[in-house]
Amino acid sequence: MVTILGNNLDSVRRHNLSMILDLVHRHGAVSRATLTRATGLNRSTVAALVAELVELDLVLEAEPDATNTVGRPSPQVKPRTDRVAIAVNPELDAITVGVVGFAGAVLHRVRREVDHAVTPEEAVAIIAEIVADLETDALLGKRVVAIGMAIPGLVRASDGLVRWAPHLDWVDAPVTELLSAATGYPVVAGNDANLGALAEHLFGAGTGVRDLIYLNGGASGIGGGVIANGAPFGGVGGYAGEFGQNRPGFGNRDDRTTPNGTLEDEVSRARLLAVVGLSTADEPQLQSALLSSTDPAVRVELDRQVRILSVALSNAINVLNPQLVVLGGFLAALYASDPDGLERLVREQAIAATFEAVQIVPAALGVDLLMIGAAQRAFETVLEDPASHR
Repeated sequence: MVTILGNNLDSVRRHNLSMILDLVHRHGAVSRATLTRATGLNRSTVAALVAELVELDLVLEAEPDATNTVGRPSPQVKPRTDRVAIAVNPELDAITVGVVGFAGAVLHRVRREVDHAVTPEEAVAIIAEIVADLETDALLGKRVVAIGMAIPGLVRASDGLVRWAPHLDWVDAPVTELLSAATGYPVVAGNDANLGALAEHLFGAGTGVRDLIYLNGGASGIGGGVIANGAPFGGVGGYAGEFGQNRPGFGNRDDRTTPNGTLEDEVSRARLLAVVGLSTADEPQLQSALLSSTDPAVRVELDRQVRILSVALSNAINVLNPQLVVLGGFLAALYASDPDGLERLVREQAIAATFEAVQIVPAALGVDLLMIGAAQRAFETVLEDPASHR
């Protein structure tokens, strides 16, 4: 566990409450003794902070299981399972809504397929209908902190306005305001890939890694997120990470299929679905179809997309010098199709010094990744100021 120094002064009580809750949120169950070591606070201060979080109905304190250690075992602090966020990911082919607890626990998930690019108003109506159904089922007995939306496009950090979601054809769409009015819950939003990067950093393949790049491949294209020195890098407006809009180079000129195309034009989920004869599929279904196919055309398309992806990854590694590159969505299927080949191609094209410490891995959180990322956005307010939950 990372050590985070705290302060015993009453003037920073909010900070210390936040620090304790964040550690419990990240780790799921933490002993008071561990919290004391991790924060640098004294035992009585930690006990008082935990008691306040219990009073706020954010954590539970329980006696630990019996151990053979000498002395009295330290009580365990756990997040309450009845405090949840609603997570939403509107995509080109489906809208997914989940119920997510603290510590990245996905408790329920609904995927509603759509046959066209929905308008913001249509999306809000579908989401509100799903939420209403959840209120009679998965949300019974639970308190919703907020709704978090993972949007496949540019989201203004200051207010959640969707400036541009090109594949959904949303421009300056106030979906957070519309959804809050339709459901009665507070609503926040962020770019899907940025939230995916944060989810993998906190709960997935990037746990404990301070510098990573995450690339997400979805029905609406390719987005990315960057964790730099342990914190999300969003840029001045929150728009950083749009790897999919870059134009890759081509080692093999025959690999180009679109004139002056972007990375997401060439490395495309729609092309992969077409080559295996599917009109729609979730990511596990698509990956299974790709990897089990014996059709030579499937192998040709996979190899083509892997070659183009390798150029984009080597460029990103040269610029950002990460420790880890995480591939999510359909990009994880490209990785799985030839992990050694992808790594070899990236190594050949990257600067040797920037690549020597890099690992390329698939996302660990699978289909839950964007649900966890969207929920993290929803939990931000209470994590930063637990007393606001009162």
